[in-house]
Amino acid sequence: MRLTRRTLTLALAAAPLATPAVAQGALAPADQALVDRAVAYLEGLTEAKGRFIQTDARGRSVTGQVFLKRPGKARFAYDPPSGLLVVSDGGVVSVQDKRLKTFDAYPLSTTPLSLFLAKTIRLDRGVRITRVQRLRNGFAVTARDGNKQTAGEITLSFADSPLALTGWTVTDAQGRPTRVQLRDLERASGLDKSLFVLKDPRPKNPGRGKV
Repeated sequence: MRLTRRTLTLALAAAPLATPAVAQGALAPADQALVDRAVAYLEGLTEAKGRFIQTDARGRSVTGQVFLKRPGKARFAYDPPSGLLVVSDGGVVSVQDKRLKTFDAYPLSTTPLSLFLAKTIRLDRGVRITRVQRLRNGFAVTARDGNKQTAGEITLSFADSPLALTGWTVTDAQGRPTRVQLRDLERASGLDKSLFVLKDPRPKNPGRGKV
């Protein structure tokens, strides 16, 4: 199943959620405790690897392998027949589509990945926590742009015992969700630096010649 550029953009390179600091209404103590647990867990997740399933609003799914290295680095290698590869090098998220022979780049700060790849994770700055949900086996934290300049929201989901990030859902302004589910995510060490490097493979435009 081909993954559309729009679906990919929603899931990994959405419009900015990280904006200047804004005031946020106080959460209930129990909700704040869950947010604090989530932040502590994410900041302690320095390196990890696993599998992912990405599902769009129409129920179409693709799979792949994920590598995370905080701060700032991630790699999403989509399984065939998809030709997609998404890599964050710590500053830029690069998206290569080998089938379409395209290459795009987005600042990491303008993507949902920045919420949990930052060196210091702050869910009280730039984003507004709109909902903390208790689930049967965990909980979820939903955030949106604190300045209301960007429509939509992102929900980070966690298993409770043991505490673990299980995925996230990005919902656009029309209420259409794109979900990324993590599978078999495990802590790792010594991940190869080359995993987080992706250069534009397209040939450079040749010069017009010497004059």
